[in-house]
Amino acid sequence: VQLQASGGGLVQPGGSLRLSCTASGEIYTAIGWLRQAPGKEREGVSCINSRDGRAYYGDSVKGRFTISRDNAKNTVYLQMNSLKPEDTAVYYCATFMIVGGSWSPYGYWGQGTLVTVSS
Repeated sequence: VQLQASGGGLVQPGGSLRLSCTASGEIYTAIGWLRQAPGKEREGVSCINSRDGRAYYGDSVKGRFTISRDNAKNTVYLQMNSLKPEDTAVYYCATFMIVGGSWSPYGYWGQGTLVTVSS
């Protein structure tokens, strides 16, 4: 599986960005995003089940981030609104495993894209 992420950049607090991830190769049911801030552990941000469209979010981004997918393009999007400085991190597109109501990264992740939220 190859995962190509794009869309990072510099944005002011309260602003918005949209990340994109295009997958090629073996198709995984669940794709989404991890992030890692300097000095912190990698954190699950969101993932989406391409079969039923169900979305999952980390507590820190609920209500601000929205994940969506275009199955025809094998692309997943992460719309990030009301960005905060603590959202600053490298965001990685990744494949996930969903078991019951739990989701966790599993298998592959691509190169990261840097999101910086700063005034």
